[in-house]
Amino acid sequence: MNELIFPGNRSKLFRELNAILTITARDITLALKSPGVLITSFAMPLVMMGMLGGSLAQNMAEGLSFDYGQFMMVGMMVNMLFMATTMGLGSLVEDRMTDFTQEMMVSPASRYSIVIGKIFGSSFTAVASMCGTIIVGLMMGITLSLGQLVLILALAPLMCLSAGALGMMVIGVVKNTRTANTALMLITMPQMFLSGAIIPIGNSSGILLVLSRLMPMTYCLDLVRAIVYAGTEDYASVVLFDPGVNFVAIAVLTAACLIAGTYLFARTEKNR
Repeated sequence: MNELIFPGNRSKLFRELNAILTITARDITLALKSPGVLITSFAMPLVMMGMLGGSLAQNMAEGLSFDYGQFMMVGMMVNMLFMATTMGLGSLVEDRMTDFTQEMMVSPASRYSIVIGKIFGSSFTAVASMCGTIIVGLMMGITLSLGQLVLILALAPLMCLSAGALGMMVIGVVKNTRTANTALMLITMPQMFLSGAIIPIGNSSGILLVLSRLMPMTYCLDLVRAIVYAGTEDYASVVLFDPGVNFVAIAVLTAACLIAGTYLFARTEKNR
């Protein structure tokens, strides 16, 4: 019996992986054919990190017990991953308007494979934005070690999946591209400020504390900072939670958002 079942399960797994890779490759190809998208991906960090972050560093960082430049750079790297991945999911609404999602839905691939493929496809420009942040950081004299960068890149897929899962909650209920872009921006911008990307949140309280703890980016960012500040005197001042707590929180929030978002998305397509 096991010999009869196992080949079928393996075939199904390969089919799902193939669906994820195919959808991911499609979105990467579309991004490469749109130079404006890549230019924007590199230009955004210049605005966010160079102007906004630079202004905060010059006017608000004095008196902090840690190096604000490195604190801000790590925050902006994670923020770019979240922002670009989430905003990239707006293409799902365009695919819906051209009936491409309907074609994907009739394929034998599961709804989760379709959604995960779109998320990873959107993460291509997100990684480009993160690389742009690193370049801007170098221009500002802020650096990270090669080992730290490798570890952050290793965590990038997890952070992009977390960001995309949250974005699917919006995509599943909106009907047009303009509304989708506005709604996605409304869930990305607050995270930048409430998760601690550019402003320390160690003293947050009340509703701001509750909101920050409900945001996946808070835990992704704290996990990355735990890597960057490991073994340093600033660790206790910068890192909020134990890395294990961050992993569990990321996994729970990502799974919850992915399940709910995929359900809403599939229901919307079914009711068309």
